[in-house]
Amino acid sequence: MHVCVLGAGIVGLATAWQLERQGHQVTVIDRAAPGAGASGGNGAQLSYSYVQPLADPSIWTQLPKLLFSPTSPLKLRPQLDPLQWRWGLAFLAACNAATSRDTTAQLLALAAASRTGFEAMQADIAPDCDFSATGKLVLYASAASLEGASAQVALQRTLGSEQRIVTPDECVAIEPALADYRGQMAGAVHTPSECAADCLKVCAELMRALNARGVRFMLGVDVHGFARSEGHEGGVAAVQTSEGDIEADAFVMALGSASHKLGRALGAYLPVYPLKGYSITVDVDPAPGAAPRVNVTDSARKVVFARIGSRLRVAGMAELVGHDASIPATRIETLADATRAVFPRASRLAELHPWTGMRPATPKGLPIIGRLAHAPSNMLFNTGHGALGFTLAFGSAQRIAQALDAAPSRS
Repeated sequence: MHVCVLGAGIVGLATAWQLERQGHQVTVIDRAAPGAGASGGNGAQLSYSYVQPLADPSIWTQLPKLLFSPTSPLKLRPQLDPLQWRWGLAFLAACNAATSRDTTAQLLALAAASRTGFEAMQADIAPDCDFSATGKLVLYASAASLEGASAQVALQRTLGSEQRIVTPDECVAIEPALADYRGQMAGAVHTPSECAADCLKVCAELMRALNARGVRFMLGVDVHGFARSEGHEGGVAAVQTSEGDIEADAFVMALGSASHKLGRALGAYLPVYPLKGYSITVDVDPAPGAAPRVNVTDSARKVVFARIGSRLRVAGMAELVGHDASIPATRIETLADATRAVFPRASRLAELHPWTGMRPATPKGLPIIGRLAHAPSNMLFNTGHGALGFTLAFGSAQRIAQALDAAPSRS
């Protein structure tokens, strides 16, 4: 088939790679360069075995501080937008133990498939992307928060994850760069199998390889809508763009937080809302033990640290503020302060390279993958991955390929 993939972020490019491998003719359309949206400056962690959803029961006790503290990693700016309110209410409804357990199980299964897919991609195109497999530490500041993490570890253990609770001394033994922060930790969750890579470089390498294999890229092209087929099926005949109509046999919408508006034009409700995040990328001090090599997440600050080559990516925060792409200096300084606090010898922080991106999130934290009941049967969706887009991209791509090969239901 000729398949048109809308979106050249990591999710869209992974989908294009999977479909091309299976013999399909592929066209990729995006208004910007590959990885220029939520993918480019993301947290860089490939978190295959520790996927605690944002919609978790612990949110209820944290909510007052998260909403009203000036230094909170969560920010809400109410909009005259029904989607924001509908999404927010659905998110709060999902903050219960049963939903969190079910979401965790589904995310871990998808992440396991994604690890396999990422490894297959590495074997196929050998991308230069600063990949590392040094494991991950999730730090907890109090005994109470560590106890809550123990429950998540126990749940994930039953689902096949290998991780354990470690003491502050064990944290420093695993990652010597944490020595100065030892007194601020009650303990951590250690997952030795976790990885990291530069997602923007992965996107560029995927484009390079796919372009050489005949995949057509239409970049700098806006998607305006869709032309429908005649007849009772009413499928999509073409995508309407700033460069004219592009016909195909099937379409995959991987447009991140822009998917909601275009999905609505096709009769499908996509509960996808942008969770704005920020990052800085700094050069590291090469001295042994100065900068981390293990991935680190500070759960109290909700900030992640990932080593990518000779740089350190520091990312975090979640803001429900609509599609505001501004970068307030205070948010960037918060990330710099977190770096100074956790890894005071890691970098001189001379150049911060600030970035912001709109993570496309669903209320439960589960991506939307495949066909939807009220949408045309030849339109598949691959969106709503939230902060786990890089982690889940290749597993999602496999599911899209499987759905494309399966006959659509006629319900």
